[in-house]
Amino acid sequence: MVNLPQQLSLSVNLNDDATFENFYAPAHTHNAMVVRGLRDQLDGSGESFIYLWGAPGCGLTHLLQAACHQAQEMGLSVQYLPLRDLVGYAPDDLFTGLEMVDLVCLDCLPTIAGRADWELAIFHLYNRLRDAGKCLLVAAEHNPRELALSLEDLRSRLQWGLTYQVHSLTDEDKQQALQMRARARGLELGDDVAQYIIQRLPRDTNELFWQLARLDHASLAEQRKLTIPFVKKVLAI
Repeated sequence: MVNLPQQLSLSVNLNDDATFENFYAPAHTHNAMVVRGLRDQLDGSGESFIYLWGAPGCGLTHLLQAACHQAQEMGLSVQYLPLRDLVGYAPDDLFTGLEMVDLVCLDCLPTIAGRADWELAIFHLYNRLRDAGKCLLVAAEHNPRELALSLEDLRSRLQWGLTYQVHSLTDEDKQQALQMRARARGLELGDDVAQYIIQRLPRDTNELFWQLARLDHASLAEQRKLTIPFVKKVLAI
């Protein structure tokens, strides 16, 4: 990470669970192709600029942070910037020197749409990263053509490189993803319990994984298996 103002340190921490291995993308699916594209970007065999977009909860933040973790394991320098948390700061201060970073990830891009200072700063950042041969990974809820941008030159830049739509998971996929996360935590989550959780909680995967973490902590504390009565008690559902 580059040196950002001290008050931003909590905003740019990476989630340890956000890895490519933890992202549910079975082989031969569209999302598996997206993951391959991100891996290729990092090893230099793919595009240096990638734009990801998709509906809330589809895993955009997870993928950006997973790319950062993978890059760090490869010995590359990274900077993850959640624009939703940083929009109150001066972009020129935040972006100074980022052209020296191997991978820059800009999350929540629509947050800055219509803000002339931010749009211009990202436009110049893109050009500096390109000239320096570095990588940029951007995430938004809309494709570049649908963003409410004022700077058309920035919209044009965002359409260079590769654009991937990240597909939302079906309920069956979410069950498999939840069980995969449970196994990674050393938990046994049966089909009946997983279905019970998905049917009674918001379908957003971030919410599901957060509630799984709650169950993990409660299971450890009480030395209990994940049964429907136990889940019902802990999550009050």
